[in-house]
Amino acid sequence: MPDVKIIVKPNGPLRVEGAFELVDAEGNAWDLTGKPAVSLCRCGASANRPFCDGSHRTAEFTCAASPKVG
Repeated sequence: MPDVKIIVKPNGPLRVEGAFELVDAEGNAWDLTGKPAVSLCRCGASANRPFCDGSHRTAEFTCAASPKVG
């Protein structure tokens, strides 16, 4: 079983669960103390990027991003 699980939410964020570190382009880490999971924005509309704030709903973001079979 992997230590980190990433769930692609249809028309929504990436849900990241497990023990992980999130850093910006300069290597600065976000303090995720006490957070067993976070949702990361995929739509680009969040005012709290890189975290999801639910803006994908009003932005009408669509992307199922399911694995292709076959």
